[in-house]
Amino acid sequence: MHSFTTPQTLRHRLAFTALACTLLAGCASSPVTAPPTPDPATLHLPVETTAPVQASQQQGFAAWVEIFVASARTAGIGDETLRAAFSEVRYLPRVVELDRVQPEFTRTVWDYLDRTVTPQRIAAGQDKLSQVRAEADAAAARYGVPPEIVVAIWGMESSYGANTGDLSTIDALATLGFEGRREDWARGQLLAALKILQNGDIDRAQMMGSWAGAMGQTQFLPASYLAHAVDGDGDGRRDIWGSMADVMASTANYLARSGWQANQPWGVEVRLPPSFDAGRADAAVRQPASQWAAEGVQALDGAALPDIADAMILLPAGASGPAFMVGANFRAILRYNNSTSYALAVGLLAQGLAGGPGVQTPWPRDLRALDRGQMLALQAALNERGFDSGTPDGVMGRATRAALRRYQRSLGLAADGYPTHDLLQRLQER
Repeated sequence: MHSFTTPQTLRHRLAFTALACTLLAGCASSPVTAPPTPDPATLHLPVETTAPVQASQQQGFAAWVEIFVASARTAGIGDETLRAAFSEVRYLPRVVELDRVQPEFTRTVWDYLDRTVTPQRIAAGQDKLSQVRAEADAAAARYGVPPEIVVAIWGMESSYGANTGDLSTIDALATLGFEGRREDWARGQLLAALKILQNGDIDRAQMMGSWAGAMGQTQFLPASYLAHAVDGDGDGRRDIWGSMADVMASTANYLARSGWQANQPWGVEVRLPPSFDAGRADAAVRQPASQWAAEGVQALDGAALPDIADAMILLPAGASGPAFMVGANFRAILRYNNSTSYALAVGLLAQGLAGGPGVQTPWPRDLRALDRGQMLALQAALNERGFDSGTPDGVMGRATRAALRRYQRSLGLAADGYPTHDLLQRLQER
């Protein structure tokens, strides 16, 4: 158990910890091996401290908690809440391991959709929507977000409540804060979690979620919870773990505050004219749907394009794949999770829940995604050829996409900014 001390006692404890660290196998100068990965079933058990390095790590974690407790008390968190949160706080090595994972391969958008927007998930979502219809309709009436969109997010985030996470939010965030890679972020989220406990919305034992601190049926981070969670059932608590009224209302409120426009679709699949400049399929190019229609953009079913004031064209698989016209509501979903594939999956899953079609245009399934090493090579080659993509990091960001478009234009190709093995090979040719 962690006690709560005066600043003077804290300084003495930290000094002792530093001395203990020095004595325990010379931890300041010797290589430190990673702690063993525990079985998932034992993630809630304390870290074993039989090995010297594990003992020093545990003491370092305890010292970090002491310092954080002092800062949290200064920020207005009461001793009762601090005691409840930290008296049995545990370091979770698995959380650090998951945080450090860097996927070697990037998944294509069609592979992502194949895995997330399945007939089974659509059928399960339709069944779940019928079960929570009253709560979802109430949220829609209050916030203007269709029930299908909210239920689609529920399905994406936790498989309709089947997988909300089984790790203590306090333990996970304290572990991430101590580990240090994202300490400032973790400290902010941990302080937000303490405010939730202090408000009485949930107790520590029930505040469970993912390894990264996301909580509840639709996976709110603590800071997002404080900003957007609402009491949908009127019981005086904001329970995104067990109350479906609160889950539906909180998720709809999040989207509404992120710019959701009532009575507008998330987007529509479109057919582009043969002369369309793929370089204009860019987030910076927004205009009314009527202007896109005047340029020859058409809905696949021949209907009039929906009235979206600031619509953009999206080519998630480049010029050889499907095209979509999206607007403010697509961007609102992106604020929930800043991934084009995720936002597209939510929109298509919601469309399926409402009985609508999936993607009609074939995906270019012959194209393979570049892995991280290949993306680094692509960025380095662009820079060497004079197409500045910024510092190579293996991530396909805005600067890399813009550089790739400039390179494509130099070759007379469709400037869709989509990275392919063919483009990488061309760039590497001497």
